[in-house]
Amino acid sequence: MLRSSSAPCSTRLAAALALALPVLAAHAAETERLAPVVVTATRSEAPPFDVPASIDRITGEELRAGRAQVNLSEGLGGVPGLLARDRQNYAQDGQISVRGFGARASFGIRGVRVYVDDIPATLPDGQGQITNVELGTVGRVEVLRGPFSALYGNSSGGVISIYSAAPTGTTRADASVGLGSDGLKRVAASASGTAGAIGYTLGASRFETDGYRQHSATERRLGNARLHFKLGADTQLTVIANSVELPEAQDPLGLTRAQWQADPRSVDPSALSFDTRKTMQQTQGGLVLEHGIDASNTLRVMVYQGHRTTTQFQSIPVATQASALHPGGVIDLSRDYQGADVRWRWKGATASVIAGVAADELSEHRLGYQNFVGTTLGVQGALRRDETNHVSNADPYLQAEWRPTPAWLLNAGVRRAKVSFTSTDAYITRTNPDDSGAASYSATLPVLGASYAVSEGLHVYATAGKGFETPTLNELAYRPNGATGLNFGLQASVSRSVEAGLKARPWDGSEITLALFQTGTEHEIVTQTNVGGRATYQNAGATRRRGLEASGSFHLATTLQAQVAATWLDARYRDGFLTCTATPCAAANQQVNADNRIPGIARTSVYGALTWQSSGGWRLGAEARALSKVYVNDLNSDAAPGYATLAASAGYQLSLGPWDLGALLRVDNLTGRRYAGSVIVNDGNGRFFESAPGRTWLASVNGSYRF
Repeated sequence: MLRSSSAPCSTRLAAALALALPVLAAHAAETERLAPVVVTATRSEAPPFDVPASIDRITGEELRAGRAQVNLSEGLGGVPGLLARDRQNYAQDGQISVRGFGARASFGIRGVRVYVDDIPATLPDGQGQITNVELGTVGRVEVLRGPFSALYGNSSGGVISIYSAAPTGTTRADASVGLGSDGLKRVAASASGTAGAIGYTLGASRFETDGYRQHSATERRLGNARLHFKLGADTQLTVIANSVELPEAQDPLGLTRAQWQADPRSVDPSALSFDTRKTMQQTQGGLVLEHGIDASNTLRVMVYQGHRTTTQFQSIPVATQASALHPGGVIDLSRDYQGADVRWRWKGATASVIAGVAADELSEHRLGYQNFVGTTLGVQGALRRDETNHVSNADPYLQAEWRPTPAWLLNAGVRRAKVSFTSTDAYITRTNPDDSGAASYSATLPVLGASYAVSEGLHVYATAGKGFETPTLNELAYRPNGATGLNFGLQASVSRSVEAGLKARPWDGSEITLALFQTGTEHEIVTQTNVGGRATYQNAGATRRRGLEASGSFHLATTLQAQVAATWLDARYRDGFLTCTATPCAAANQQVNADNRIPGIARTSVYGALTWQSSGGWRLGAEARALSKVYVNDLNSDAAPGYATLAASAGYQLSLGPWDLGALLRVDNLTGRRYAGSVIVNDGNGRFFESAPGRTWLASVNGSYRF
């Protein structure tokens, strides 16, 4: 396991800023709410109301207000079509799916592209994570859904773009401390401001918890910095750097239905005997240079580089590892990744054109070890795997926008995506052959869209596009028949999407969106086996996702605001296929019927929130969430029951000269509802269920000082 010999920079920064502020107060319950202005996830600045696509913009204040600021999923409930679930397991990333894409991920995020300050948090193979997001410094989050997402290339069933807050000019320092149920502790500090031509946003936080379930304790440290340099009247340079460290995150694994019903806080005995856990460190940085060539032409260059190490102990039985071909129960990964995005934009009076190329590269050294030595379990044993994997892409893209009349807006775009995989095997023995190999996937991804302004307060639009999704390195990592080497027999899946929608502002202070969509996919990548921490995959036939999304925000009075979001999503296999019920699996033998539901996807989800904020500093909030049942496997033989939960918060803010001081109290799951907050899709051990906490509380104090 990786251990830090000294306090990380994020912890030192948090301590220094905290000591500099003698009073802790209310940054998270801040009363100032910034109205959405523009979105940039479509690569050109535009008000979200005018974009012919489903796109939501959540400000940093909205994301943090009345919340623990631990997981991004806390503040995304109001985005229709997006399902973000906290797994209560920090050895795995949160579960995020968009219109059903990404629902099958057992760990990390796949099928959805994630960007943090324009740097991809999704690697070129399509696997991503969001553990490096420091919520205290987030300025806004943009969520793009539907056909336009395909312009981001591989595995872009949706796009989530997260941006650090831009400095406002006033130098400001913030600090916060939060305590909660199950030993939750979060300490954070940040600072922002400008000094001449330089602007800065800095932040750091430390989070720890004992966990709701047994064997789920975690510590996480985050640091984030974004610096702006004005190099001239038409040139700006942005420097981004962030780090994340998990000194150790215990992995409680999933529960069988019987275990979950008997005690939702329990763990499977194998988690304890093998001490399942994960250690991770990541640092990355990037530069974004924007230069205005003239009044019509702009050049933008982004480059980035990062390094990530992960060590994970799994619960694979000793007997299973007896095979000479088994890669072991300890995964040791070292990843270096880098890339660039060079973009030119021409903007005229009624039209604009964007042309660019995005290139990304990942080099991975993957080691596998036995998870035992003699009779001692949960320790690193003999080497069983040693390979170097490489993934790269270089995708040119072109987008155009034309407004032939004030009411009409036409959009078109195309991307040529190509992803190449190579694997070099260095673990070659008499019984373990050389398994080196290579594979390449490519596709041309066109998108068309149009919107029409029926009136100033009513826009209608329609879009259509094609997307594709390659297997990730983790999905290629194992062969279902137990043989060694990568599963290069997997094909990429191809999808075609159409969407129609409307955006309306029926009265001042209100906005309503409605979207109807359908996506058909060929060669869907599905689980074939998933036992003992080893998942293998295959291509099924066709699938269909169709649905309806609706959302609304309303200022009901000067001090009262309401928000609602609802999604209906019908996701099914259109072709039957065979899957496995045992590992190794020389031949699939269990029939999955056509018309079965795709697992991990809720058919309906509903979110509602009311916020009351007085001029005197009090802020009260209430949230309701409801989710229908979620099937746990392709066979549809079991499902996590549907549920509804309520949460309430109360905060107070006080301004004393340059100080803003405040406090927050929040209670989640007010009724103490027992439910599975997430599921592990197609787990071969039947451990599908991940328990959500019962009634929990959070108390925090926050403060800021304006210099």
